[in-house]
Amino acid sequence: MVLVAQNEHETYSVVLIGRDGTEVLVVPDSGGFALPSVEIPRWQRAAENITGAVKAKWGEEVVCLFELNNLPGTRDSGIHYQVAEHWRTVGVPTIPTKWLPVAGLSKDSLIGADDNLAIQRSRAQCSEGGKTSPVGPFAALGWFKEVRTWVEEVVEPLGFHVNGNFRQLNASPTFSLIRFETDGPALWFKAVGEPNQREFPITCALSRLFPCYVPGVVATRPNWNGWLMREAVGPLLSDVQEVALWEKSAAALAQLQIDSIGHGSQILAAGARDVGVTVLSRIVEPFVETMTRLMQRQTKTPPERLDRAQLHVLGDRIQIALDALDTLGIPETLGHLDLNPGNIVVSPVRCVSLDWAEAYVGNPFLTFQYLLEHFRRTHRKDSSQESQIVESYAAPWRRILSHEAINACLAMAPLLAVFSYMCGTGMLSDGERLKQAEFVGYLRGLARRMDREARAWVDRSRKCTTQAVI
Repeated sequence: MVLVAQNEHETYSVVLIGRDGTEVLVVPDSGGFALPSVEIPRWQRAAENITGAVKAKWGEEVVCLFELNNLPGTRDSGIHYQVAEHWRTVGVPTIPTKWLPVAGLSKDSLIGADDNLAIQRSRAQCSEGGKTSPVGPFAALGWFKEVRTWVEEVVEPLGFHVNGNFRQLNASPTFSLIRFETDGPALWFKAVGEPNQREFPITCALSRLFPCYVPGVVATRPNWNGWLMREAVGPLLSDVQEVALWEKSAAALAQLQIDSIGHGSQILAAGARDVGVTVLSRIVEPFVETMTRLMQRQTKTPPERLDRAQLHVLGDRIQIALDALDTLGIPETLGHLDLNPGNIVVSPVRCVSLDWAEAYVGNPFLTFQYLLEHFRRTHRKDSSQESQIVESYAAPWRRILSHEAINACLAMAPLLAVFSYMCGTGMLSDGERLKQAEFVGYLRGLARRMDREARAWVDRSRKCTTQAVI
């Protein structure tokens, strides 16, 4: 019983700093003090859960700043340190708390020396006296007040006002995601840092070019790589089972891509990845060589270790598929290398995609393959339902593409979608991650998946050729 609870939750000690940066909230304990501690469900958004737990347990509304990493003595303890800034008191704590001056603390003032070290490190990374934090804009004390003031200034000319309620979902020195309530529509503030800085200019460009398919951007803050956008109303596609809504999403994706024809240069200029046939063809040989080295590093079987000869055959089949794709005359359009139904809002009126960090310009059917894979994972295997999704996506394309071209592209998509995802996102050139055994194992798994898809595509092609001859 205890082991299950430990696996399902994570413990966070919260370094809650007063708004002037001179005090920290502590809990009296055994003649000393300790930092407030909360447990949150594992694998869920830390900032959202921590702010909710602190509000319910300690009666304080806070803004998360960042998580402290690599504190000596805590690496194996299972305890995380989250730094937060006090915003306002909203209730009575279930356990007595006390604000203590940071300047008067010593390692003997707290139950553990690690807590004191966490406080000192937190202050070093936060700004003081109006200075900017060296680690990022959202590690600075007072940044939330600045953002909230900016939001008020933006929405006032629009005829509505923030009402004081907000919900923080993500927090780090360079990333932020907050929902602000108003007396009109809710608004979302989002800011991004490396490696997703491209999402800022891409979002701005797509909002201007395709306002029906992405949230409307109300205002931007380039110095933060941040923007304010209207909330898209409706459930997330990941939360719905109705096949009709998945069909609607597939059809909307196709129409967005058709509408993007002719805008490729603008989308690329905004920072989208180029995964056109020409670019992908240049990556085939480096892919084979890199995967050969990574497969040679595999020490255990199973799973299967693809040798150099097998990988060269796989590379040849990928190139043949790319050459065949190039002859179909399918226009290169806007696409997404990591399409996630958790970022698609659906309603009877419209479908809106929220996250375009992995936008690309290339073959549109690759994106649909990612959507289809998610559908297969969330629904019981039902060929008739899957056929409905495929038909919903294909129908808009039938106005400009032949039946044969659509079917041929759908047949190649399972292979080329995996290849484009691996190579288009730069995984094979990420030197730091290639040193990590788990990441390398993931890449080997993708290569094995490509090998299976390539063989299946060749078998289907042979059957079609045989049937045509007969």
